[in-house]
Amino acid sequence: MKRYFKGTQPHINIANTKAKIAFLPCPPERALAIANKFAPSEKVTGQREFVTYKCETEIKTVCVTFTGIGSPSAAIVTEELANCGVKTFIQVGTTGAIQADVELR
Repeated sequence: MKRYFKGTQPHINIANTKAKIAFLPCPPERALAIANKFAPSEKVTGQREFVTYKCETEIKTVCVTFTGIGSPSAAIVTEELANCGVKTFIQVGTTGAIQADVELR
């Protein structure tokens, strides 16, 4: 798909990234915890609530970006990271259930 918005993205404050894979956690402390699992990792930007970390693995550069709360802010982050070259998105989160017979974890 052709990306139409080029240059620095208005919400995440990134113009491009070497990362093709992004982890998208919520809450923000989980983003830092995930970034700290990689060595090395560095904070790239903290525009608004959208904090992004660049992380190195042995074979790839990945990023971890806090998505904020709710679908609208997650859509903003996903769209803008795609504009920067990210191809794969991995949502990292928690879930719950209101049915008593649904086993969690």
